[in-house]
Amino acid sequence: MSEKVNSIFEHAIGVLSRKDDVNHTRDDRLWQVDVDMMDVLFTSLVEYLDLENAYNIFILNPKRDARRGKYGYRRGLSESEINLLKEDKSLQDKILRSGSITENPLAMDKIKRPLYEKHPMAKFSWTITEETDTVSSQIEPSKIKNIEWYNSCLNALNNVERIYQEKDVADIIQSKVIQLLNGKNEDMKLQLAKDLKSGDLSGLHPECLTDTWIGKDRWAFIDLSAGPFSWGPAVGGEGVRTELSLPNVEKTIGAVAEISEEEAEDHLQDAIQEKFAAFGDLDERMRDLKTELQSFESDESVESHKQKAIDALKRMESWNLFSDNTYEEFHNYTVARDTFLAHMGATLWGSMRHIISPSIADGAFHHYDKISFQLFFITQEKVRHIKYLPVDINAIMDGLSSLLLPSQKPMFSQHMLPLSEDPALAMAFSVARRAAAVPMLLVNGTFRRNVRSYLDSSILQHQLQRLGDHGSLKGSHAHSRSTLEVPVFWFIHGEPLLVDKHYQAKALSDMVIVVQSESSSWESHLQCNGQSLLWNLRRPIKAALAAVSEHLAGLLPLHFVYSQAHESAIEDWAWSVGCNPLSVTSQGWHISQFQSDTIARSYMLTTLEESIQNVNSAIHRLLMEPEQSFKVFQAHERQLVDKYNYVVSRWKRLLESYAMFVDYVNVTVSSLHQIHCTKQRKVKVELDLTTIPAFSVVLFVLWLVLKPRRPKAKIN
Repeated sequence: MSEKVNSIFEHAIGVLSRKDDVNHTRDDRLWQVDVDMMDVLFTSLVEYLDLENAYNIFILNPKRDARRGKYGYRRGLSESEINLLKEDKSLQDKILRSGSITENPLAMDKIKRPLYEKHPMAKFSWTITEETDTVSSQIEPSKIKNIEWYNSCLNALNNVERIYQEKDVADIIQSKVIQLLNGKNEDMKLQLAKDLKSGDLSGLHPECLTDTWIGKDRWAFIDLSAGPFSWGPAVGGEGVRTELSLPNVEKTIGAVAEISEEEAEDHLQDAIQEKFAAFGDLDERMRDLKTELQSFESDESVESHKQKAIDALKRMESWNLFSDNTYEEFHNYTVARDTFLAHMGATLWGSMRHIISPSIADGAFHHYDKISFQLFFITQEKVRHIKYLPVDINAIMDGLSSLLLPSQKPMFSQHMLPLSEDPALAMAFSVARRAAAVPMLLVNGTFRRNVRSYLDSSILQHQLQRLGDHGSLKGSHAHSRSTLEVPVFWFIHGEPLLVDKHYQAKALSDMVIVVQSESSSWESHLQCNGQSLLWNLRRPIKAALAAVSEHLAGLLPLHFVYSQAHESAIEDWAWSVGCNPLSVTSQGWHISQFQSDTIARSYMLTTLEESIQNVNSAIHRLLMEPEQSFKVFQAHERQLVDKYNYVVSRWKRLLESYAMFVDYVNVTVSSLHQIHCTKQRKVKVELDLTTIPAFSVVLFVLWLVLKPRRPKAKIN
């Protein structure tokens, strides 16, 4: 991008950031950038470049403000802001009385490039936008739109900066909460609105600070100047996001000066000679050490032996032939550049594997015109009406509808099943309930063993299947070919309850199990930047949507990916970001356009794979026919080849068209069977030298069998 575009993002980071800890006044502390506001900026840029249908990965390297500490991106409020909101009741009352505000302080008009300009996607390759693409110093009719985009962003950011300068900390928190209540994030609306009205903000937790983000549309970004940050399982392990997971500009390219290739080669040769020169006196050092160790035998003092051995070991440790530092700084710009580009390439390859074309679960996922969600809310006692349940039915229905493609139609049916009135269901719940002592390693290094109550999904599935066989849990579309039924069993329990020890929801082959408890701050096995991630077990909508997406189309959490080298799934937590159901660093559950494309791709892959299997099966049927029917096959050969080529051409376009070829193969095979061949009045018989002897043998055998026998005389 041009310098002007970079300046827009640098200015946006400075304007849209605020201190992570509101109790400190120093600027060298941690800062948080409002990612909801940055979403507007990235979306505007993508729309301006007309790249909505392309996959966009932005790599940011803005100049850091030397007066400020490190920064990251977050949605919502920080921990100190949440604590201030909890303690200040008057601030809560102001927010509740503020009403609805629809105007966004960063609102910008939708501007696109003129159609007669060169489109960045014209060659479907890496796009480098020239400076004239986004800003121009000359006033020409073809560049007016470009100037408007730059000026629109700059004016909007200046407007936000002017508004924030006139507010104190409480006012900024108030405006941010009001923005969330009136924004497009349904999950934040649901949580804040209910918590503020009830006065209980115990379920409100801060989201992680990250340096990467996945947007709602087809874009994501990496900020190399932000952070670094870490997240993943508290016990660590391979694939956990660490502070060294992203390439560091300051320690590679930024730490050295650029030199020529000849100078780099000279430096490299000098370094090699310097390292290997140390081997010259290695033998002499070893001889001296051996002589010194032999002298220990004549010394009878144990303390003297110990002291001399320690001194010898210290001298041996100083014989480092390679480097005295565990981290070798780059003194060569070429090496630093190559190292940085290699690390950057690996990071971008990770975005391909986790965002653009992620791995999906093993199985066949078919496309259905209608999806019928059967919601079974299972409570301990009977509830008068479904509206009195501690769940938001509308939010659940909106979230489930977002998992479908535009061509699919959702249907919903809600059922309440109290355990107190259904002995069979109560028995299934009781049999599947388990308790186990789960060991946990906290982020501070302490070990803890927690007794955890959970439902065994395999046992519960078996019990629920038995109830479904009797018809008590079957829906009206169970046998429909155009409608898929998705039974969702939503268990509402008082005490903390999970599925399979660690999960709030689990996708099974024929159902989805969700558990909801009263605990609003459950310490999970995950950490973010040295702090444990807290789950709100009262609202398992995020986990439920992730499980349903896996059940429908095989979507997996963003940190899972298939490794061809290991032939198994591995974990890489670097891209587990964004306010979508598959990430762990955010509490949001909005499906991203990346994931919607993955769902559609999963349906197409299943259809394509099944079409290939059907065509191969049809060809196998032709191969099983005897050679004698080849001449009859030749009459259909041309049509078969045409149908096959048609299917192959349609395969390349990922369309379903194998049925025509399979049907014609069935017609061909039917015409080859003997029962159809003998219906012809004229049967062609080929005569050779063996034909006449064969007929003679057959006639002789028939004469022996059918010749008249002599009548036997009767004896009285």
